[in-house]
Parts: sequence; structure tokens; C-alpha cells
Amino acid sequence: MKIQIVVLAAFIAGTAQATDKKTISHEDLWTMPRVGAPVMSPDGKFAAFNVTEASYKKDESQTHLWIVATDGSGSARRLTSSKSTESGVAWSPDSRRIAFSAKRNEDKVAQIWILDLAAGGEAQRVTSLSTGASEPEFSPDGKHLLFTSHVYTEAMNDKDNARIAKEHEERKYKAHVYTGFPVRHFDKWIEPDKRPHPFVQTLGADDAHDLIAGSALAKLPGYSAPEDNAGATWAPDGRSVVFVASRNRDRAAWQFTHADLFQVPIEGGEPKRLTGADSLDAGDSYGKPRFSADGRVLYSVVVPQTGHTYDATRLAVFDWPSAKARARIELPNKLSVASFAPAPGGRSVYITAESEGQEKLYRASNDGKEAKLVAAPAHGTWSGLSGGVKSPVLVAQYESATEPPEIVRLDTSGKMQTLTHIASEQAAKLDLGALEHFSFVNARGQRIDSMLLRPPHFDATKKYPLLVVMHGGPFSQWRDQWVLRWNYHLLAAPGYVVLLTNYVGSTGYGEAFSQAIQGDPLKGPGDDINAAADEAIKNYPFIDASRQCAAGASYGGHLSNWMQATTTRYRCLVSHAGLVNLESQWGTSDTIYGREVGNGGPVWEQGAVWREQNPIRYAEKFKTPALVSVGERDFRVPINNALEYWSALQRQRVPSELIVFPDENHWVLNAENSKFWYAQVQAWFARWLKSDAPAAPH
Repeated sequence: MKIQIVVLAAFIAGTAQATDKKTISHEDLWTMPRVGAPVMSPDGKFAAFNVTEASYKKDESQTHLWIVATDGSGSARRLTSSKSTESGVAWSPDSRRIAFSAKRNEDKVAQIWILDLAAGGEAQRVTSLSTGASEPEFSPDGKHLLFTSHVYTEAMNDKDNARIAKEHEERKYKAHVYTGFPVRHFDKWIEPDKRPHPFVQTLGADDAHDLIAGSALAKLPGYSAPEDNAGATWAPDGRSVVFVASRNRDRAAWQFTHADLFQVPIEGGEPKRLTGADSLDAGDSYGKPRFSADGRVLYSVVVPQTGHTYDATRLAVFDWPSAKARARIELPNKLSVASFAPAPGGRSVYITAESEGQEKLYRASNDGKEAKLVAAPAHGTWSGLSGGVKSPVLVAQYESATEPPEIVRLDTSGKMQTLTHIASEQAAKLDLGALEHFSFVNARGQRIDSMLLRPPHFDATKKYPLLVVMHGGPFSQWRDQWVLRWNYHLLAAPGYVVLLTNYVGSTGYGEAFSQAIQGDPLKGPGDDINAAADEAIKNYPFIDASRQCAAGASYGGHLSNWMQATTTRYRCLVSHAGLVNLESQWGTSDTIYGREVGNGGPVWEQGAVWREQNPIRYAEKFKTPALVSVGERDFRVPINNALEYWSALQRQRVPSELIVFPDENHWVLNAENSKFWYAQVQAWFARWLKSDAPAAPH
């Protein structure tokens, strides 16, 4: 194999480095302030963002709204002090007010609140819908609010919603009834008779009205909106709204679904579809509409429908008000658009995209030519890009594996200025080594990138166990960033070398690289991970090849279970939210059709993938000690897969441990649960990676 190694200069080989910095603990990780993505004011002078101050005591965790000057002239300051969480921050056109969604005081559901920065004082609630309100946006004249509320499909007004809700509460039975797929999403049963609708309300009046109530679109059985919303915005003249909606979500069991852009007058009525065809068959999927500052261009992310399980996100450009498609902007090597911000002149747009373990800054003109790289941070990532209407300055979130997220300013050349220092002081006290990058060419001729982390207080004269950690997705990547669930440094803390490999199927290496996993969901990625471990052992003499363990969650959990089925090189395995049976995962997960396409056809046809890359079919070979964990409320990888894996391990008398979190979903989000989970994982590694522990059976 051809290998290329790039070692960062942060390390001095040969002797242990003296440092007074401490090894990271779970308390350090969990209580580190968490800075959210910024939203720049229209005049470009300020950026608003959220900061979460986490605590082991649930009632003491708080998320507050902060603000910072984009010229770096002052320190960031907190704007809110309520115990509620603020979300969906939006600026008024004059940059004097901020709107957000929060559940405060006696509110039963979240409502829209407005904080007047110029006048001062407390935030004022401006909505009072029984179904709540989220994702506010001021109209161009600042006199109205656009927002989203999840309403009952047959309701025409809030009185109807309140009546229907009361009828549901008074029912003597509790049951969801479905006639279409899907029925669940991550950790919630989808309410079959509620859907998100766009609303408009006059500021200072209680006249909120549903823009699509009673419309043919809203009555479609497949009507829905993106789960992450971010799907509605004002047209430049303030007379209509552009929003995102799906018409075929009820077909998710047998085809790819998609979303289109629609336009509706602020008085309401039947929306006009701006993209896509009349047919409800699978098509390109649009989202996150946003107008240029001069109002002549509408941008929208778009994912083309090509029959693959993965297609990179492009940026669609439309002339306005004609809504005529002008162009589609692509990134080099067909990377995927992550965030974007129109440039003030209206002729170009800035974009961030994942690339080789980072997220970098690109710029493109509106003519559809390929975007060009502007800059990349020396290490780490830029994300959550935001720009003002008048200012050429951009703001973003910056983070790296050694630096928790902070807000930064980027000029048009990509030069970075850090604006906040909210978490950096705490992080500076910790012994956090930099990631080292290396790559090799696999047996299929693909370049595979990996990152390696040495343990704290590293001594090059010693030998360290290797911990192989596999990312989820699969359409994601290990990045040079601060991670909460699989924090690289916390995993390395006991004295392990951590290996992070972006196997085939990962994003950030071009569309074709991500698509190559189709038809080869586990073997190809598994081969890459094992080959990366071999390369690391060959080129880093301080790794003890006799002591290796592997771990992963979600798709990384799938791969952990594949390792169980196919290799005995690892002394132990950790699998969180991992499938062991492709067939039962297909039938019980909240998403199914993409799995069918990725595996070459319906499960009942029993194609090669279903037969040859299904870990449970190799249960007779299970020998490696395994720690299995799962959240009981996980509907993405339901608990049945963990139980099936556990049963096979017990039947084969493999040393194993099962952890079930009754109140967790796909992630472990509760502070004490997370602390317990990390402790159990570290105890499992310690048991099998100590020098005198038995090697994996062969």
C-alpha cells in the first residue's frame, strides 16, 4: 500500500513532555460551555447566538441568548437570564430587535418573544397560539412575523386546534392510527393528524393566521415539512412567503421522498409550487430558501434524485420574482453544501463544505460555475455561516479537536478573528493533543484518510494500546472538531492511542466516494478500518499491536458488530445503537427505503448483501468480548437489534455486558447517563487492554 503521513508539529518525539495541564474528565467535557451557531444582524454589526451551560442537575442546565460585536470591539455579553431555552433567533430589519422561541412563565408550549435591544428591558411575548410557535422571521418592513406551528390537519384556526386538543385529552383510549409511512422519527411517534404550517402575525396584534389552512396541499396525505424546518422565508416585497413542503412523505416505504419550494400570499390561500413536477414520484429535494440582499435572487439547497442512497447537496439559484431556475452551484469534487450566506452585492454566495476532516470556506458566482475555495482554517472547522445585508463580513462557528466552539469573524479572504472566548479558558487548562493526519491507498485504489490522537502526557518510549473508533452515518466524517458523544480526548485519557478513519462512504471526499458504499454497506468500510489500523501500527512504533479494541455508535455500532462477525483482531468491542441484523433493522427502523436501495433490493429477494453482509448470519463465529448499549426510546436503531445481538453473545457464551437506558434515544443525552456510560466504556477497555489481559480468541 502507498502511504502518506503528515505529522503535526505539536509533538516532540522521544521523551515525555512536562506539562502542568490536567487530563480531561467527564466533568470537564460535560460542563464546558457550548456555543451555538451565530446569526448576524442585517447591518453586520452584531452576532447573536446561544450558549448552553450544562449541569449534572437537569433543572440547573440552561441555554441563554448572547450577543457580540462583529468588529471585535468588546466582549460577548449575555442577553437573557430566564431558565427557559431560547431557539430560532432572528433579527429585525433595522437590527434593533431580536425574536426567538421559548417556553416561559406559565406557557404550556413555546411562543415567540421579542427583545428590544435599543429600548432595553425584558423580552415580550407576542404570540399565544395553543399549538405554540417557533422559527420566527421578521417581515422586510419589520411589522409582521412569520413563524411555524404544528397544527391539526382539519383545523382552520386556533379555536379549532384548542377544541381538537381537548377532545384528544378527554379520550378514554390512547392510540395512534396510521395509513402511511413513516410512523416514527428518532424518538417520537409521529402524530398522524398534526403537521407544521406557516403562520403570519401582525406585531402588536393578536391576528396570527395559518397561511395554508384548508388548502389542497395541506390536505394531501403526504404533506409534511422538513424535520429540521428552516423551511420558510419572506419574499422581498413582504407580500408573500416562500416555504418548503413535501407532498409524498406517505410514500416513504416504497420510494424516496422529496420537498419542493412553494409560495403563498400573506393573506393565505392555495400555495403555488415553484419547483418540481406535478407527479408525486421521487424528485429533487429543496430546502432552506434564502434571498439575496437585493431581492433579485432566491437560493435554496437542493439534493438531486439519482437513485443513489447518497447525493451531494448543491445550491440552486433562481431569478426573482420569476422563480425561473438560473443555475445550480456545485463544489469541487462534488462536495456537499453545509451552510451558505449570500454576499451583499447579490452576485455571489459564500458556502461551507466538509472536506478531508475539516469544513472549509468557498465562494461562487450566481452563474452556476463551480465554487472556488476561499480558505480553510489551519486546523479545525468553520460551520454555521451567517452574513449581513450590507456588510461583507461573515461570522461562523469555529472549533477543533482541541478548541471548543467559539464565534469568529471571517473577511472575504477567509482571514479569521476570534470574537468570543467563552469556553477557551477552561479548555486551555486541559492536556489536549492535536490530531495527526495520515492516508493510504486501499486495495480498491481509493485514498483513505485517518486521524490519530496520542494519549495525554505522551511518552514516545512507551507502548500504548490502540483504540479504533468508528463514526456513524455512514454519510458523515470524523472531523477536526470538538465532540461530545465520542470525545477523542476523553477516550484517550486512560492512556490509549485513538484512531479515527474516514472509511469509504464518508463525506468530505467527493460524491463518488460516498456513493461507493452502495451495495457494500459493511465489508468495504470494515476493510478500510482494519487496513488503517495496520498502517497506524506499521508507522507509529509506540502502538502495541497486541492490544487493540474497536468501538462505534449508530453506523459505527453496525461496523462494530461487523467486526464481531468477521475478525478476531480486537480484544474487545463496544457497540452503541448498532444493528446486528440487516433484515430486522429494515423492518423496524423509522426509515426503510434507503436501506433497501443500499442493499440491492427488497429483503425478501435475499440478494447478496442481505445474505453476505448481515452480522447475525455469522453468530457462530462470535468470540470477541462486547459491551452493548442502547436507548430504549431509539427508533432509528430500535432496541430489538441490541437484544438480538445480546442474545447471540449469551448463546455463544461470549463475555459481554448489556446496558439499556430507558429514557434515552439514539444518543445518551442525560448528564448522569453520559457519565455512567463513559465510565462503563472505560472500565470495559481497561479490563481487556491491560497488559496481562487475555488476547482475543482465534
